[in-house]
Amino acid sequence: MESRSVPPGPYRATKLWNEITTSFRAGMPLRKHRQHFKKYGNCFTAEEAVDWLYDLLRNNNNFGPEVTRQQTLQLLRKFLKNHVIEDIKGRWGSENIDDNSQLFRFPANSPLKSLPRKHPELRKNSIENFSKDKDSIFKLRNLSRRTPKKLGLHFSQENVEEMNHEIINGDQENSVYNREISQEDVEEVWRHITLIYLQTILGVPSLEELINPKQVVPQYVMYNMTNTSKHGIVILQDKSDDLPHWVLSAMKCLANWPRSNDMNNPTYVGFERDVFRTIADYFLELPEPLITFEYYELFVSILGFLQPHLERVAIDALQLCCLLLPPPNRRKLQLLMRMISRMSQNVDMPQLHDAMGTRSLMIHTFSRCVLCCAEEVDLDELLAARLVSFLMDHHQEILQVPSYLQTAVDKHLDYLKKGYFQKEYPLIYQKRFPSTESEAVLFGDKPTIKQPMLILKKTKFRSLRY
Repeated sequence: MESRSVPPGPYRATKLWNEITTSFRAGMPLRKHRQHFKKYGNCFTAEEAVDWLYDLLRNNNNFGPEVTRQQTLQLLRKFLKNHVIEDIKGRWGSENIDDNSQLFRFPANSPLKSLPRKHPELRKNSIENFSKDKDSIFKLRNLSRRTPKKLGLHFSQENVEEMNHEIINGDQENSVYNREISQEDVEEVWRHITLIYLQTILGVPSLEELINPKQVVPQYVMYNMTNTSKHGIVILQDKSDDLPHWVLSAMKCLANWPRSNDMNNPTYVGFERDVFRTIADYFLELPEPLITFEYYELFVSILGFLQPHLERVAIDALQLCCLLLPPPNRRKLQLLMRMISRMSQNVDMPQLHDAMGTRSLMIHTFSRCVLCCAEEVDLDELLAARLVSFLMDHHQEILQVPSYLQTAVDKHLDYLKKGYFQKEYPLIYQKRFPSTESEAVLFGDKPTIKQPMLILKKTKFRSLRY
């Protein structure tokens, strides 16, 4: 089976759906089967379909070996719901499918899902509304000319200095000198620079179809950057937004197993399973995933970089994207990733499930608590599982504060303040930051040093000795 990789970009979930359904329809073996003393041609059993699709997904670059058989069965049920397959009597939609010998076939037509398209007029209006925002001191411009040739961009000091230089030079024409730098201006700088770095990392000509710039709340980014513990965990000022104390205690118990500062050692068999079920119930009952609905398309697009040679791109992009989350969500995500990562690596952790290992259980339990679409998407479970797996392995780097972003914002604000000061107080500015031209104006002509009128030639003394 050929394993193709769907590239990053808008509507990646729909593209993946079309790629998988096409591969399944083209490659699934069909043969004769007997059921209830009757023969049926060109069909397959549910068990055969699960076997073939399970192998396809595990060997596909877009999903990987951590796909479970249960997830494969769930996808097959969605195939039946969407009429990719039908039972041997032509029924689909409300029918169910289990991992058994029930017979299914392909319908005459299996339409692919069309990619969503924004109406041109709506797209034009959205761009005009953003560009006409008078409260903003910057416009988000197309950065394709500045996109690095290599997608494997990691922000070394040289990268940051180069980006800062390009941002400042490129935005000189957009600076506003007729008013002071306000808090709104500061927030707009944070939004602007965050989007510039994200677009540059992803190497896309535009972020328009991945995220609306107005969905980037600069107050969230600023708070997540500055209000952190020594371990980088967000500290909430409003404790009502935090995890309940009993959930924090339970998470600490399992993260530090078998040692715990808050709870005594268990006195009965199965204590760990009960604690884990308590934590899982809390996260499963949250009204919205930790990665809020408006960022679904953005995070799914980044999954296109989980391939080994683009791993650096995915880490840098996710590091920025996780800053966009509301602070309570980011804190919950940080604590959850720390807990499940430690549990998965803890060889002393008792078995929490009869059929699954600890790592698989963590992914299966919490994936939809982390990522899912507001409207049911057919590949939600697989995409969310892939993201949680990657976050578990790289959470320390992804969920740390990127210092280069603060540096870029500070330099940009200094540039703006200097530009405003120069416009409002030109004489004072010229004294503080004199140039060759301004020195001549301020201090007048400097006295010239005249050459001496008579140049005495040095006398050579001769020795008196002959």
